[in-house]
Amino acid sequence: MCRHVAYLGPEEPLGRYLVTPPHGLYRQSWAPRRQQYGTVNADGFGVGWYAAGDPLPARYRRAGPIWADLSFADLARVARTSCLLAAVRDATLSGADGEAAAAPFASGTWLFSHNGAVPGWPDSLAPLAGTLSATDLLSLEARNDSAFVWALVLARLRAGDDEGQALADTVREVAEAAPGSRLNLLLTSGDSITATAWGDTLWYLTTPGHGTVVASEPYDDDPLWREVPDRTLLVASRTDVTLTPLKEPGETSAPSPTLESTRAGGPPSSKEPRT
Repeated sequence: MCRHVAYLGPEEPLGRYLVTPPHGLYRQSWAPRRQQYGTVNADGFGVGWYAAGDPLPARYRRAGPIWADLSFADLARVARTSCLLAAVRDATLSGADGEAAAAPFASGTWLFSHNGAVPGWPDSLAPLAGTLSATDLLSLEARNDSAFVWALVLARLRAGDDEGQALADTVREVAEAAPGSRLNLLLTSGDSITATAWGDTLWYLTTPGHGTVVASEPYDDDPLWREVPDRTLLVASRTDVTLTPLKEPGETSAPSPTLESTRAGGPPSSKEPRT
């Protein structure tokens, strides 16, 4: 379900990463190449981006398919940014939330997207509702699994967790409550990209002078694209990508991780585990 992409690097038009590539997010809305669940992502789309001098992102979201929105083509051609997060949606279940259900979700400087599904929603995650405040629950942007997962992540971020810890702990908690969940999460605050690969495809690309892209699937055939192993946390800057294994539910200690750091323009290199 869904495809998403995040970019961090030199200022570029939105279309450079969403529309222009031969297999960009625009085309992935009707012809994804690596999507394992669902075939057409026509249940809404959205893009969030950061303008120079403003730490709060702008968002453009719609309930229909991206190819039917002629205004988006103009926006993508002229709006420029050094960081974006965008998604096209294949709804898990039908609903009446319209564009409110389309990623990216937002709060403060953060943008968030969920590629996947939670089996048994909403019953499977009902026990986790008690971990959120009444304000958190009443502030949900939409009544779907992705918006609820975002609320869980956001509660951790507001409590002081860093982005990686917030995503990793949320994935583990949701996977334990709803086994078989697909939880590819994507988060940015404008100066980094954090993501999880859990049950679906995730790729990244770093190139000299062009920053870092993290996406559900490659938007072209550049040989520098690298696939992220399943059950992995990714943290990216403009020049580096670090991969760390994620714990399975019920696992008390993670295997000794080898953190793979990729510098733009260079091959992956192994690092000793951090302690």
